[in-house]
This record gives sequence, C-alpha cells and structure tokens, in this order.
Amino acid sequence: MTDKDFQPLDSGVVPRFAGMPTFMRLPVATPEEVDIALVGVPFDGGTTNRPGTRHGPREVRNQSSIVRRVHHATGVSPFDLVRVGDCGDAPINPLNLNETLESVAGFYAGVRRAGAAPLTVGGDHLITLPILRGLVADGLVTDGPVGLIHFDAHSDTYDSFFGNRYNHGTPFRRAVEEGLLDPRRMVQIGLRGAISDAANYDFAKAAGIRMIFIEEFVERGAKDVMEEARAIVGSQPTYLTFDIDVLDPCFAPGTGTPEIGGLTTREAQAMIRMARGLNLIGVDLVEVSPPFDPSGGTAITAATLMFELLCILAESVAARRTPG
Repeated sequence: MTDKDFQPLDSGVVPRFAGMPTFMRLPVATPEEVDIALVGVPFDGGTTNRPGTRHGPREVRNQSSIVRRVHHATGVSPFDLVRVGDCGDAPINPLNLNETLESVAGFYAGVRRAGAAPLTVGGDHLITLPILRGLVADGLVTDGPVGLIHFDAHSDTYDSFFGNRYNHGTPFRRAVEEGLLDPRRMVQIGLRGAISDAANYDFAKAAGIRMIFIEEFVERGAKDVMEEARAIVGSQPTYLTFDIDVLDPCFAPGTGTPEIGGLTTREAQAMIRMARGLNLIGVDLVEVSPPFDPSGGTAITAATLMFELLCILAESVAARRTPG
C-alpha cells in the first residue's frame, strides 16, 4: 500500500492537453499498488491483413485525457470505488510472436498475483489468449475455465491462417482447447460479414459457443440479447472482450478488419452497462489501429468505451471486497 493519490489529474489545475499521457490521466503505478491495472499491449504480430494496432495503446492513452470522473447515467465514479492506475505496457517482442505470448502471459500472471484486475487496451485480438493464460492457467482466479462475453464482428475461432495457429483469428479456439474458457459459458455478439469457408463456424457450433449474429441482434434488441448473455455466463468468473470492429466502421474506421452493418456507439455503451453486476476478472478493448483513422475518432471512441468498461469492472472488484 502507498499514499499515492489514485485520482485523475484535475483538469481545472492541469489542462487536458498537458502533462504526461497516461490512461485517463491517472498516476503511473505498479500492480501491487492498485485494484485495477490499466495496461497496454502494443502488439499486432497476429494480424493477417491490415496492421497498425501496435499503436493503439499509445493513441488511446492520448485520447483518454477526455475521460471525466463520474458516469453521467449510472452515477458511478470508479476512482472512488477502487484504486486505479496506469501500469504501463506488457513486454512484447514485435519480431517474435511466441516470445510475446510467453512474456504477456507472465506479465498478467504477475498482475493477478498482485491482486489486481486488468483492463487492457490492444493490440490485435490475439493478445486476449496470453492474457487468459496469465489469469487462468495457473489457477490464480479459479480452478476451472472462465466464461466470456465477446463483442466482435468475427468469431475468432478459426484453426489457422497461412499454416499458423496463433493469430488474431484464432485466440478463442486456442483458449477453449487449452481449458481457459468454458465454451458453454461463452457468448459472441455482433457477428457479421462474409466468410472464406462455409466451415469457419463449425468449431464454435460444435463446442456449444452461443453466437449472436447482427441480424438476430437487430431483431431482438440490446436488452433481450444482454439478458441472455448474462444468463449464459451466470455468476461465475467471467472475462469480457470488446473488439472495436463490432462497431459499424462509420463509428470506428480505425481498425484492421472493418465490417459494415455493425453496432452503433450508443448500443455498445448500453450493452456494457447491462453487464453491471457480473463477476468480472478482467476486460479488454482491442483492434484500434490509429493509422487508419488519422482524425483520432476511433481512439476517442475506444477511450470512452474504456471508461464504460472501467465502471463495471470497478463495481465488480468492489463487490468482491465487500462482505455479503
């Protein structure tokens, strides 16, 4: 424990464009000092087409200076519920994928040993695999696999690309195979777009993963879909992952694999809020590629959704530390 003030800089004292860029203008910290560790994983070595997400964490840090203290709809002030700090970036090697998987997993195992829950900004979606390895594989969180709420245009349960089984299209298949995720407690929301092979979804279907395509989402609505998602993951430990490409590219053009016909930002905000009260062990937001959106709009969107995710994660962490 330290006497460090885990609060955002006061914008009335230090202008938002000034000071060292950290997530939400919070102090730099170690996982041992915080309840929630904000972490970047600047790696896109799992990208198969359009790279650039290695620059995501830095730009989201810059744009997160717009984040304020209190959620306007829920009244939640995460910084008053728990200690939150910027714990820097996980170690990566941009030229060695396997080394990166090992180093990221080791970093997140350290985060959990310190007693912190991670909120991560990527990076491509492969990074979720080593995060789960660090959180789950050695039993730090639970003795068994965890549940997953997965917002994405893509299932990411393919087997391989170019003969490589570790890329941003395969993390959740590997996580199920490795016993990190319980496929019966997994739900994927917002899936859409043509696929390269009719068998692309066979693994997910056979494993029992609940896939909700955008057409079903539009027909049922956010509330009904999230009620089902909550029922699927239940009260047991759950991870939440948000791929920015679940949004329609008119809202988030800065991503590597855009698909038209996606969610609106308002729908995304509403669904994250509907995840309040879940037993969350961590969350991530991935696939922000700043080079494809020089305006910074996608990174601003990501930073705002990051605050939404922080609010529900802070409530979950605080609830676990409150008797009864």
